[in-house]
Amino acid sequence: MSTRTRTAVVTGASSGIGAATARRLAEAGFHVVLTARRADRLDALAKELAADGRSVAAHALDVTDRAAVDAFAAGLDGCDVLVNNAGGALGADPVESADPAEWRTMYEVNVLGVLHVTQALLPALTASGDGTIVVLSSTAGLATYEGGGGYVAAKHGAHVIAETLRLELNGRPVRVIEIAPGMVKTDEFALTRFHGDTDRAAAVYAGVDAPLTADDVADTVTWAVTRPSHVNVDLLVLRPRAQASNTKVHRGAP
Repeated sequence: MSTRTRTAVVTGASSGIGAATARRLAEAGFHVVLTARRADRLDALAKELAADGRSVAAHALDVTDRAAVDAFAAGLDGCDVLVNNAGGALGADPVESADPAEWRTMYEVNVLGVLHVTQALLPALTASGDGTIVVLSSTAGLATYEGGGGYVAAKHGAHVIAETLRLELNGRPVRVIEIAPGMVKTDEFALTRFHGDTDRAAAVYAGVDAPLTADDVADTVTWAVTRPSHVNVDLLVLRPRAQASNTKVHRGAP
């Protein structure tokens, strides 16, 4: 059995779930390649991990830029694990009045971003002889809710990529894992969705006893990735105890 260090690429690694996943995978012994648009944050995280003796590299990357993604892939020595984490939500307007530009942005990041990076790294993942693709989707990709049309549509797209890819890669040495988190409280997700409106962002989690954290999701991703090679976690839905569905959340004392 090879003793070489396995390489994991994490997109959207500058904050939230991506940064937490990078930390967890580095702790698990992977050489982690951090990618995101914000180079300053990537560099800070890379320095943090390197100071702890972890193997890490950082590469500023916009997953919606196919030429940049292809150039990034060409510069890698190899890839064993790809964590498609880059994504996000914009707005919570009904379909009737939603901004098409926001829908387009969400589709480009959550769907085409996954497509670009997966296509670019699939040859290396296959060549590794034991590759793993992780798609960080959302419970929004499994069920709808009012005001979520654009994000729900985009995450349904990410879910379909994972489901279809698993069929198409059957017989090849590459697993496809989908992790679908529900309510996760991070520093930026809701704030970005509501364009910096702190009151609306805070209201999402108001009264909820212990929503998921970025590290909860990162721990789950790392667990799934480190299962024996013949074990595939096709789809894992992860919610806090207070959330029964996308539209039923308990707010108050448990």
